[in-house]
Amino acid sequence: MKVESGEVEIVSSKGGHRFFPLGRGTADSADPIIRHTDEAADATDGAGSTDSYRQSIVVRYDQFSPAKAFIRPDAVTYDRAKVPAGAHIMVARKATEHRTTVRLRVSGLLPNRTYGAHVHTEPCGARPEDAGPHYQHRKDPEQPSTNPRYANPRNEVWLDFTTDGEGRGSAVSRHDWTFREGGAQSVVLHESRTRTEPGHAGQAGARLACFSVPLSGS
Repeated sequence: MKVESGEVEIVSSKGGHRFFPLGRGTADSADPIIRHTDEAADATDGAGSTDSYRQSIVVRYDQFSPAKAFIRPDAVTYDRAKVPAGAHIMVARKATEHRTTVRLRVSGLLPNRTYGAHVHTEPCGARPEDAGPHYQHRKDPEQPSTNPRYANPRNEVWLDFTTDGEGRGSAVSRHDWTFREGGAQSVVLHESRTRTEPGHAGQAGARLACFSVPLSGS
C-alpha cells in the first residue's frame, strides 16, 4: 500500500481482491477512510478443519497539519521541524477474531532518522498529551506505565521506524489479541526509538505528531 498511489488493494483470505479509491475528504471526494469486513462460513484452515471467520480491515491516510485553537485535524504535527506540515501518514489495521496486524507508512519526514511510534487510547487533540497513554492489552495498574512487564512490544503496539534518504518509513506490528472496543484511537509519532529498560520502558521522548484512527472499530 502506498500513500501516494491514491488507491488501496485489500486482499481477502480467499484470494480475491478489491480496489478502493482514496479521497481527500473534500466536497467532491470520499472521506479518506476505508472499512471492509469479510465474513465467511466453513472456511478451511491449514489442518483441513472448517470454521467460520470474520476479517475486518481499516485503512486511513492523511497529511499532517499544525494544531490550531479551533481546528483539530485528524493528522496533527506538534513539531514541524521533525514532522513537517504536508508529510503523509497511512495506517492500516487488519483484525480477525483473535489476531491483529497494524501497519504504518509515512513519507515527507526527515531523512535517515529514527522515530518512535505507538498506538494510543484517545484521539489526537490540540495538545500532545490529549492522545492519552499507550494502548495496553493487559493494563498496568500503575500509570504512567514504565514496567517492562506491561510496557513492551507484545502487550502494546510499537511501530518504531527509521526513514530512508527521502524521508519514507514503514513498520508493522502483529499480535494474537484484538483491541477492546473504543480503546485504541490514534497513532503517535515520538522523537526517538522506544526504550525497554525498567523505569523507562515504553518511553520514546516527546510526542511529535498524532494521527486519529479508529483502530478498535469494525
